[in-house]
Amino acid sequence: MLLAVDVGNTDVTFGVFQGEELITRFRFTVKVPRTSDEYGELLCSILEQKNFSPEQIDEVIIASVVPQMMYSFTSAIIKYLKCQPVVVGAGTKTGIRINTVNPKEIGPDRIVDAVSAYVQYGGPVVVVDFGTATTYDLVTADGTFQGGVISPGIRISANALWNNTANLPEIEIKCPGNLIAKETISSMQAGLFYGTIGQSEYIIRKLKEEAGLPGATVVATGGLGKIISENTDEIDVYDADLTLKGLLYIHKRCVK
Repeated sequence: MLLAVDVGNTDVTFGVFQGEELITRFRFTVKVPRTSDEYGELLCSILEQKNFSPEQIDEVIIASVVPQMMYSFTSAIIKYLKCQPVVVGAGTKTGIRINTVNPKEIGPDRIVDAVSAYVQYGGPVVVVDFGTATTYDLVTADGTFQGGVISPGIRISANALWNNTANLPEIEIKCPGNLIAKETISSMQAGLFYGTIGQSEYIIRKLKEEAGLPGATVVATGGLGKIISENTDEIDVYDADLTLKGLLYIHKRCVK
């Protein structure tokens, strides 16, 4: 079985694949520093709770945007799962070409999402990932990653709102139903939710316009991507497992 791991700024997301099938997924936070033993014991415990033996995992692939935790985390994989993980980075065979000034600067998560969207939905495709940061990336019909946009994610904007104002509370991020709100909490929710939709629609349209690709498919992923996708016509597909499936596709190329 293959364990695909997406190490983000907020969570580590895991997917277990048996062949092409994603048979389970789980996550834990990266906010707490851990040793390799702590990572290993936590990972094995969760696998066992999911009715898997750690010995069933024979291959691992990782994409990470948190370099400071990688030594402990990869050590845990090697020690507890007895696997030498494939780590997505410069030189990894992905199947797409990177057409940017410095390809090494592009986050592995963005590359993995781009690969997944291109393999599943073809090109041209715009990939929008509503994660800690919101990213918008363009892949052309011939599989060239042309670059994109990085903006603060909705949770970053929310944290800035209530951490930098004296009287605004911490709130749940959700659609308030109406843009014109009658009290503070729904006013904040409206600003965050509809502000994200407005930003997304504008950036998607401008990306297509600047690239001369008005018919590009738009694929979204990320924690809050579903609710955003349901409230705009600019997004064609929401795929919650886009990154995990991208890791599967890249792993298949790496082990040929």
